[in-house]
Amino acid sequence: MSEDKTTYKKILIWRYRNISDETFLYILSIIVGLFAGIGSVIIKNLTYILSNLLKNNYIDKYFSEFYFVTPAIGFILVILISKYIIKKKVGHGIPTALASLSKREGRMDFKDIFSSALTAPITVSFGGSAGLEGPSVATGSSIGANLSLLFHLKASSRKLLLVCGAAASLSAIFKAPIAAILFAIEVFSLDFAFSSLLPLLLASVSAVFTRLFFLSEQYLIDFHQVGDFELGNLGFFIIFGILTAFVSLYFTKAYIKVEEFLKNINNDYKRTLLAGIGVGILVFIARPLYGEGFEFMNKLIENDEEAIMNQFIAFEWLSNQWMILGFIVLLILIKPIATSLTLNGGGVGGIFAPTLFLGVITGSFFLKIMNMIGFELPESNFTMLGMAGLLAGILQSPLTAIFLIAEVTGGYNLIIPLMVIVSISFFISKNFVDHNIYTRQLKKDDQLITHNKDQTVLMLLRLKPIIEKNFIPLSPKMTFKEMLHQGVAKSSRNLFPVVDDDKKLVGVITLDDIREFMFDEQSQNTYQVEYLMHQPPDYIYLQKDNVKSAVDKFQKSGAWNLPVISNGKYKGFISKSKLLTAYRQKLLEVTDE
Repeated sequence: MSEDKTTYKKILIWRYRNISDETFLYILSIIVGLFAGIGSVIIKNLTYILSNLLKNNYIDKYFSEFYFVTPAIGFILVILISKYIIKKKVGHGIPTALASLSKREGRMDFKDIFSSALTAPITVSFGGSAGLEGPSVATGSSIGANLSLLFHLKASSRKLLLVCGAAASLSAIFKAPIAAILFAIEVFSLDFAFSSLLPLLLASVSAVFTRLFFLSEQYLIDFHQVGDFELGNLGFFIIFGILTAFVSLYFTKAYIKVEEFLKNINNDYKRTLLAGIGVGILVFIARPLYGEGFEFMNKLIENDEEAIMNQFIAFEWLSNQWMILGFIVLLILIKPIATSLTLNGGGVGGIFAPTLFLGVITGSFFLKIMNMIGFELPESNFTMLGMAGLLAGILQSPLTAIFLIAEVTGGYNLIIPLMVIVSISFFISKNFVDHNIYTRQLKKDDQLITHNKDQTVLMLLRLKPIIEKNFIPLSPKMTFKEMLHQGVAKSSRNLFPVVDDDKKLVGVITLDDIREFMFDEQSQNTYQVEYLMHQPPDYIYLQKDNVKSAVDKFQKSGAWNLPVISNGKYKGFISKSKLLTAYRQKLLEVTDE
């Protein structure tokens, strides 16, 4: 054994002897928060440096070419880095972390620590219309998961540290530790218990301190003044809540349509080039679509109309409010398309920033309409409320939406309208779309962790470990007598699979099927297995079925054992008793978590 391995083993032994699991988990949650905060700072600063290099060297000299060409260049660079440097496909942050929880017991590839941190800044700085929050979450989650693997923590602690990393990343980006904790509870379906709350709090707070140490008091979204809540504006809040709900639905539907269109293009480079050119055209028309868009959002919040007009290719036409309003509507319509092209066409990023962007745009649109009609409404209030409404509608995380916007803007005096708008947006969106973009594919595959314990246990269970293989297979041409001597006499089971030469299941036989003439010598020499067998009531297909569908098949068929088929070949049986035992054990694990 090498000296390094011996030292590592000694450290683990010392830890087990001197630090309790609970205390060690708290220590690790602080460390995860620190490193997740550093990861978020690195991603943000790397994007800032790359963006400035591109801007200083190209924008002033090659305006048109820069905005049209660079998104495609950025996407191709990401594809090349993924294939030849990282050597794996880079996921989009939050969906990657969710999939690791549901499919891999909280395990994440070590490469996930730096893969998003490398590719997301390239995507955004080259013009991709996406955010950096999702990649930061992927980095933080991977830090938590891999640190827990390093110290051989149990699965429940590993999953908790993964979520701590995700919450810490969000906390560092927005300086919003409360919202980050609620985000972990809502999006990652973490139970609200003291055992999980304290590690989340420690990770989130340590991440904020890390961010303040490196970036001081910089704000992504800068609200100088937030007006007070006025009861007379309640009707406007209700109308605005409905508007944010339908804009959220449009974002989700448009995003999915573009995603499905791009999935039909099998060639990676063709898909990437097409998506890059598409984003380039949209960014050329409207510069606010370039990157995260926080600079434009702040200009919109400040109501700097001259700066707003200069962001469009045809800004000299914007001679009246109606033209400005038209371009704002255009932004609402094409932002989801640009984001989906970015994230599904080869780029790496998240939808958090695009959601906030769309919220500010929607708030500005509503204000301008109301002002044209003759109503004077507080401008900063509705841009702030728009972000909350879109977060609740698109991400379907109402508590995160309320407290994130309240923390970021300091707008706690608007907590009532925040609640009104978020509730309306979430309710309408949830009734039309029973999933968000993060969880869409996981829900479709029945792999989504929720607060429903029963569904979560069924989803976490795997079929392979509960397959029983101690059944003696029979040949269909075997005589009844051979079956008795080679099968029944040697088996402890009362069920026998009938398998042909290609290992395909052609039928089953139970002791009940042969009990009547088991001791009839004439029957033993006359009958063959193929005349005694029958078809099972159903099959479990390993590539297609999961535990939930297997349970449904047991309920519908009334069977106690069902055969398992993999790629057309017989693999064994799953019994109802083994399934129920595995369910009970997993339920105890989940409850303990």
